[in-house]
Amino acid sequence: MKVRNPRTGKADYEITPLDAEQVALEAKRLAGAQSDWCTQTPEHRAKILLQWADGIEANLGNIVQALIADTGRGAISKIEAAGVPGQIRRWAKAAPALIKAGEASDQSTSVPTITTSTRLVPYPVVGVISPWNFPMTLALIDAIPALMAGCAVMIKPSEITPRFIKPLVDTVTAIPELSAVLSIVEGDGNTGAAMVGQVDYVCFTGSVATGRKVGEAAAAAFIPASLELGGKDPMIVLASADPVRAASTALRSSIVNTGQACQSIERVYVAEQIAAEFFASLVEQAEAVELNYPDIDRGHIGPFIFGKQAEIAQSQIDDALAKGAELLAGGKVEELGGGKYLRPTIIANITSEMAVVSDENFGPVIPVRVFHDIDEAVMMANHSDFGLSASVIAGSTKEAEMVASQLNVGAVSINDGSLTSMVWEAEKSSFGYSGLGASRMGDSGMMRFFRKKVLIRQTGDAAKIEAFAEENF
Repeated sequence: MKVRNPRTGKADYEITPLDAEQVALEAKRLAGAQSDWCTQTPEHRAKILLQWADGIEANLGNIVQALIADTGRGAISKIEAAGVPGQIRRWAKAAPALIKAGEASDQSTSVPTITTSTRLVPYPVVGVISPWNFPMTLALIDAIPALMAGCAVMIKPSEITPRFIKPLVDTVTAIPELSAVLSIVEGDGNTGAAMVGQVDYVCFTGSVATGRKVGEAAAAAFIPASLELGGKDPMIVLASADPVRAASTALRSSIVNTGQACQSIERVYVAEQIAAEFFASLVEQAEAVELNYPDIDRGHIGPFIFGKQAEIAQSQIDDALAKGAELLAGGKVEELGGGKYLRPTIIANITSEMAVVSDENFGPVIPVRVFHDIDEAVMMANHSDFGLSASVIAGSTKEAEMVASQLNVGAVSINDGSLTSMVWEAEKSSFGYSGLGASRMGDSGMMRFFRKKVLIRQTGDAAKIEAFAEENF
């Protein structure tokens, strides 16, 4: 299977997707090894994963170069790869205490002679189907805590960005006890579909359309699914906000990684009292942003990773302009050296009938609408099928939080934007079409991979059948 380079547009890499039979054999192998892995202490599993963290750091240069080729971006690839050892160490440190706390013993009940104890039983094999926008981070965000819980894991990264698989697998195979329970495979959509029928729990990150198919397949297989899907995150800028600072935050949280992030700000609602200053500053700052072409080591934003996404972004821009929106900056996808780029695009006079307002854009596009009162702003922000996260900018934390409490989303950044990409310790839910299942943030990120078995202990005399004789009632 040919793989396109996002900077050159050329197919310069190949993968060999696993077929259904190979997926089944690999799942069987993992399940066999998991029976021993789950009997090890959490401290032992942590020791093995800490060796892996060290191995990743030792091989960081090769992994980063593969990620750069996969995504066409430089700095973010370095940040992404360098952050993974920290994720591993975080779970290695936290997991033993969480597991101990979850296995409560000798708990009293409403019946004085009966006590209970809880045992945590990990799902044998967890399947992870990950996307192309943060290939390494989103391949491992579910896998690491699942491994710490005692599960075996099979990961199928996106076929759009598969180059990082080989150098990452090299770090896994260097640790035999880890490679026995962790498999990172090359594959396409058919590989992912086959995986769902062979695992005991599936984690999917990607589009709503594909997530729906994964959820339906998981239901048919009678296994749980964690679905982390799209977002259409709104930002509300209140009249008390500093318009220049708000514009800076809106720009950064909309265009980082070329807007290819589910937590990117994709709609902005600004109070009419500061709208003129906000627009002026936003346009000025947007026009100062540089593409990192031709030099990948200079500039702010890179190409679209997935060429088709550039077409989607352009079609939404064109649709908005045809329906009366006003273009203030950017607006045209450029092909440079074979890669597809879009300068920060600001669109004003938007309405809910426009695709750029209702549908996920996944590009550096900032649709902005002026509001007259807070109720109107909240109503427009909540007018969406999505509910991943949001942002509120105000003159004070208290004022921002009053508005944030009215938004139908799982997380709200206060006086900042896209903070969910930086803070992983707090559990949050995905509202609407943005996802389904337990939170992968906070303690839930690991605890969701356990089933609970309760031991119910009778310390008195067991009831006799006479206790249920009809004449006694």
